[in-house]
Amino acid sequence: MKEIITRSLSGLLYVLLLLISLQFKHALIVLFFIFGIICTYELKKLMQLKSNIPYVIFTIIYLIFGYWNLVLNTKTGLDEATQILIVLTIFVELFLIKDLFSDKITPLFSSRRFILTTFYLSSSFVFLILIANYYKVFNSNILLGAFILVWVNDSFAYLVGKNFGKQKLFEKISPKKTVEGFLGGLLFSCIASYFIATFTNTLTFTNWLFLSIIVSVFGTLGDLIESKFKRQARVKDSGNIMPGHGGLLDRLDSIIFAAPFIYLFLRILQYVS
Repeated sequence: MKEIITRSLSGLLYVLLLLISLQFKHALIVLFFIFGIICTYELKKLMQLKSNIPYVIFTIIYLIFGYWNLVLNTKTGLDEATQILIVLTIFVELFLIKDLFSDKITPLFSSRRFILTTFYLSSSFVFLILIANYYKVFNSNILLGAFILVWVNDSFAYLVGKNFGKQKLFEKISPKKTVEGFLGGLLFSCIASYFIATFTNTLTFTNWLFLSIIVSVFGTLGDLIESKFKRQARVKDSGNIMPGHGGLLDRLDSIIFAAPFIYLFLRILQYVS
């Protein structure tokens, strides 16, 4: 009972902190910067990387692409650079997806660790910020909707998998995840997209439906990839900052991995509309 209460309180604090920060531009920037530094620390620890360079890289990328775009909100000439960043980030993430199907240690995890900290982690926090600036003016409703889709997907993937799951998804990486659980999370995310479209007055239901699929698929892949990192590091959690939950990276792995794909989809919508 004590563990359940501790887990519930730490989870509630995390959600409240996020929900409050989403209402204020500067609070969101500060919160995600803190989250990014903590996640960088946890990833460095998993990789046994002692260098402090990842902190410097994160700070520079976050300030240039995230803070500059969101706070100054002017034509900064960073559009081409952001396009290069999204291409490099998605390329690295596709590489990580490919390595899920291999029993070998992820090369980026062992020998090219600065690439991993830069384009798996640092740039993803930039895209979270840019999602909140989709309309070229601060509006966090799309980002809030993306977080809600992640929470719905994770919750129902767990519930459906626990009660009906039989076929393992990636047993060697995450023995508890099942195909039935994944499909359950996807289904309820699609249902949730209707309510998000109705109450946020942002995108159409069709667009939110596509976003729910993106979040479910790439969020699940992000969870599996972080699970492989932990398995390679031979630890259960990425950290212990959230009692009962583990590390912050454990809580953000899905949205971090999905963020570049969400941002890319939103950019495509801008071009075709």
